[in-house]
Amino acid sequence: MAKSTIPTKKKRKKPGKKSAGVKNSAQARKQTNAGKRRRRQPQIKKPSLAVVFFRWCFVLGVWAVVFMAGALLWFARDLPDITRSATFERRPSIILLASNGTEFARYGESKGQNIRVEDLPPHLPQAVIATEDRRFYSHPGVDILGILRAMTVNISKGRFVQGGSTITQQLAKNLFLSHERKLARKIKEAMLAIWLEQELSKEEILSAYMNRVYLGSGTYGFEAAAQLYFSKSAKDVTLREAAVLAGLLKAPSRYSPHNDPKLAIERSNLVLSSMVEAGYIKQSDIKNEGIVISLPNKHINDQRTARYFADWVVSGLDEIIGVPGVDMIVQTTLDLKTHHQAKSALTNAIDNTDAMSFVSQGAVLVMQPDGAVTTMIGGYNYNRSQFNRTTQSRRPPGSAFKPLVYLTALERGWSTEDIILDAPITEGEYRPGNFADNYYGEVTLKNALAKSMNTATVRLCDDVGIGHVMRTAYDLGITSQMQRNLSLCLGSSGISMLEMASVYTSFANGGYQIDPYGITSVTTHDGDVLFKRAPPSSYTRIIDRGHLQELSSLLREVVISGTGRAAAQSFPVYGKTGTSQDYRDAWFAGYSGEAAAIVWLGNDDNSPMRKITGGGLPAQIFAQVINAAHQSKNPITYPAKTRHKSDGGFSNLLGKLLSSGDSSRQKDQTNKGDYSHLNN
Repeated sequence: MAKSTIPTKKKRKKPGKKSAGVKNSAQARKQTNAGKRRRRQPQIKKPSLAVVFFRWCFVLGVWAVVFMAGALLWFARDLPDITRSATFERRPSIILLASNGTEFARYGESKGQNIRVEDLPPHLPQAVIATEDRRFYSHPGVDILGILRAMTVNISKGRFVQGGSTITQQLAKNLFLSHERKLARKIKEAMLAIWLEQELSKEEILSAYMNRVYLGSGTYGFEAAAQLYFSKSAKDVTLREAAVLAGLLKAPSRYSPHNDPKLAIERSNLVLSSMVEAGYIKQSDIKNEGIVISLPNKHINDQRTARYFADWVVSGLDEIIGVPGVDMIVQTTLDLKTHHQAKSALTNAIDNTDAMSFVSQGAVLVMQPDGAVTTMIGGYNYNRSQFNRTTQSRRPPGSAFKPLVYLTALERGWSTEDIILDAPITEGEYRPGNFADNYYGEVTLKNALAKSMNTATVRLCDDVGIGHVMRTAYDLGITSQMQRNLSLCLGSSGISMLEMASVYTSFANGGYQIDPYGITSVTTHDGDVLFKRAPPSSYTRIIDRGHLQELSSLLREVVISGTGRAAAQSFPVYGKTGTSQDYRDAWFAGYSGEAAAIVWLGNDDNSPMRKITGGGLPAQIFAQVINAAHQSKNPITYPAKTRHKSDGGFSNLLGKLLSSGDSSRQKDQTNKGDYSHLNN
């Protein structure tokens, strides 16, 4: 059978559409053509990071220069005024000299005479340069390498360890700027340093620096420091001494040979090593120099031994000369021998006292018959307390006040041999009693004072009148407010030791009124006299000669046979013990032919001691002090009008007092026991 042929219908392509092959072919041609066009365009290369970095550095550098120029112009506008107002601010120094001319204290800040580098031994400026600024002679005032080195060290340590200031910068700061740590000040400092380098030579800059730099203990400049530490001019210091002085620049207080000689030596070794590294000296020079240095003025830095007296003197300068802005040398009345003996006696007495005695403080005051204060120890330890117990404290003197009652009685007609009753007081509101209830009946005034009888003294005070007793006290120099009652007669009112010393000094000088003083002259370092004390043309008599003779016989008996026997000496001594209520204060007040001395023991909180009386430790301390004062023989400025008078001469009067005191001792041979406990 034959196959039939069926025609098939072919699909027609839609108009506008190309086959996929054609489409792909066209796209390929387009991409090829575009690639050819791209290959024909030149390629632009991107700049490297280094190029970008340096480009920005240049831009920033330009702006930094502009900024710095503006800043410098801003700060430079003040420089003309600054450079015309160079200052050297410091407190004027006050040097205190004892009566023998020895310096014992220094206040304020002292500057030595100006020195020139050319006049110094080479090792002194070399030590300074090696320590502070080794490139001093090569930099223009600012040491960039030094600044970078300091920054590196500070960053590595994580704290401020080194500074990059040159000697010229330090001089600029000292001359013209404050010491505040601000960027503005550092910029001005650098600019001024460069300016100084243009105006001055290196030697002039170094000289100015060495004349102004602070070197501890209130000294400015190497000349003042050399005088203080080594008692010589900076022109004469040895290599080791130069190293010690240069070592002070880092930390004056810490490396001071007065504060810590060992540390000062260690620091000087570092300075010497720096000098070797800088090529100024050889290692053999150090070995030849040795390690031991003498410090002859070390005691001057230890002002605490006489600081109570020094503070008192300085506090009174304003009244004498005002407030001068110059360095001063003050000649005082301090007697170092008596002072050291008094200090030793007081310290040993307190240190060696049984702890159960509860005594922690004490004070000693010594005054010459003309009012010159030769010793003033205001407390046990100045470091612990600067409170001056001889002038600032008001403590009840106890029976040490009684001589004023007996003097008043003598002036109102009583005599030393008159009888007074010593017995319990049963009338009135005030009922004082004797210590341990010991009473002696009818006794003479001499025995009543010698044995410190309270009831007899109160009866005497009541008879003469409390108002008259107060008047006597005021005439003799007591200025503290006193209570107007009979307890005053037993020393219940607080009185300063300086006031009490004035009273007993009038007893010692023949009955003349005095004004305590501690300054004899004030001069400048150039010798100009700012003040010179002239003795008064005459003294005012406030105690009748006969009455004083009788009183002194009573006070002599206190030491011979009464409560003050522990104060007795080979030479005549007069005095009175005193103990306040509950043993809160223990006093001994007395005098010899050369001085009056007051001793006090107690506690600052007014707590009671345990059976410490005026006839015990205070009398023992007084004995040592008056012995030193009696032998001191310091000059006394007696006025001509009274020195040679039979009724006014101190020596003539004391001779008469001695004979009367000794004769009175022969008259009374009864009851010569130890009455040192009768002080309350």
